[in-house]
Amino acid sequence: MAALTRWHVGAWTTRGTRVGEPLEAGRKRTPDELNFDVVGLARILGRRLSGREELQVRLWQNELRPTHTRLCGVHTLADPDNARLLRATVEEALAWLGERAPAGYEFVLTDAVELQPILDLDAEVVAVDAVIQLAGTNLPAARLAASHVRRSAAGDWYAGDATCNWSGPHETADAAVAVVQTARDELADQLVAAGRPDLAATAPRWPAVPVEPPAPHG
Repeated sequence: MAALTRWHVGAWTTRGTRVGEPLEAGRKRTPDELNFDVVGLARILGRRLSGREELQVRLWQNELRPTHTRLCGVHTLADPDNARLLRATVEEALAWLGERAPAGYEFVLTDAVELQPILDLDAEVVAVDAVIQLAGTNLPAARLAASHVRRSAAGDWYAGDATCNWSGPHETADAAVAVVQTARDELADQLVAAGRPDLAATAPRWPAVPVEPPAPHG
């Protein structure tokens, strides 16, 4: 089983309305549309389906997938049995995703599929994001300490989150990782200064700085 190497904390799908809530056309997915997005997310991330399952996904897509001419937040499956099959397939997709969450994190279905840090200080692996969340105070080193390292199309290396670069460019991945590790050391010191030595003490169990492989060419 391989954990995901390209990841970010937060929502991984478009948000949807919960069952029984008023629909928000054009803003949020219907429950069926959200369920279809969950199945699609696992498929995009590498979950393999049989030929029959692929055909079923295409049939759901015809009913549910918004396009530039079809508004989201209005489409539902007409057949209740078909909707139940989709919900069952969602459970399988979530289980598949859960097995591949990065160490210290878990996938949770709220009104979207979200990757969240596991808030258990006794866990074998404690994510830096979990420590920051539990600290509940402003820590100057937090942003860079929680960064991962990725390579740009130009070949330079940066440390940042899913949307922003907080450090770089660096010539090598190791140089970018070193910057993040320094920020983690500073974070541990800041946690002690903030009166949370219990959080700082988890530092030996923080996961290695995530490094995304270069994007494939072609």
